[in-house]
Formats: sequence, C-alpha cells, structure tokens
Amino acid sequence: MSASSPRPPDAPDARIAALAQAHAALPGALLPLLHAIQDEFRCIPDEAVPLIAAALNLSRAEVHGVIGFYRHFRSHAPGRHVVQICRAEACQALGAEALERHAREALGCGFHETSADGAVTLEPVYCLGNCACGPSVRVGDDVVGRVDARRFDELLAELRGAP
Repeated sequence: MSASSPRPPDAPDARIAALAQAHAALPGALLPLLHAIQDEFRCIPDEAVPLIAAALNLSRAEVHGVIGFYRHFRSHAPGRHVVQICRAEACQALGAEALERHAREALGCGFHETSADGAVTLEPVYCLGNCACGPSVRVGDDVVGRVDARRFDELLAELRGAP
C-alpha cells in the first residue's frame, strides 16, 4: 500500500475514532474512552491522542496529562503477559520484597519494563485484596497467593510456554 492509499476501515485511527464517537456523549468520557482504547489496543497509541482530544473538545495536553497521571495507562503495548506484584503492607510483611527482587532477576527487567523475550511485563500493584494469602501476584486477570521464588518460577515457565 502506498503512502497515498487510503487506510483500510479497520485501521487503528478508524477504530479509535469509532470508540471516541461512542463515548463522547458520556459525562466524564475521557477515562472510559481511555480504558476502551487500551482494552482494544493494549495501550493508548500516540495517534489516539489528537483523535481523543478532538472528539472530546480537549487539548492534547489535557489528554496526555490524564494518560501520564494514571500508571494503569500505557503508551506502548506490554509483553504478551502482564504480571503484577502486590506492594501493599500486608504482602510486604509476608515477603513481597524478596519476591520483587527474585522477579526482577528472573525476568531481567524492572517494574514497568518487559522481559527481553517479550513474554512478560512486570508491574507493581498496591493491593490485590488477597492480604491473608500474600505475597500475591496477578497474572492477567488471575490472582495467585502465597507466591515465593519457586512458585514465581513455575508461573513464569507456564507463561513462557503459553502463546
């Protein structure tokens, strides 16, 4: 496709515009729209910002400000799997700091980074509501309790073997 060819209708810009139109009439539309875009694209692509701003009559700076303020929103797609380690006090008391060190070493990356193989993005989270079973991690939508280095390695092996 040449640079002057029209983009296909399923191009990201068209889908972002459709999502923006669907959310524009909602009160406080920006946060639900950002969630919808991230749910679909796994991040908020740079090209989404001007489309969002125009649809909601906001400046690009306002949209960037919200994206930057909330750590949940990403500007770049994460690895194939997202692993969050709880950093709340209960999990800290049950060994989360040692788990964090082990996870960083096992993955070769820190928080908000992705392993070199693209398999796992590591993120902190501040309470998974599983306090009695800490330290806890969330892998995708699943919360796993009582995670030590051995259990983390087992989870990591499962993730790396999964598509």
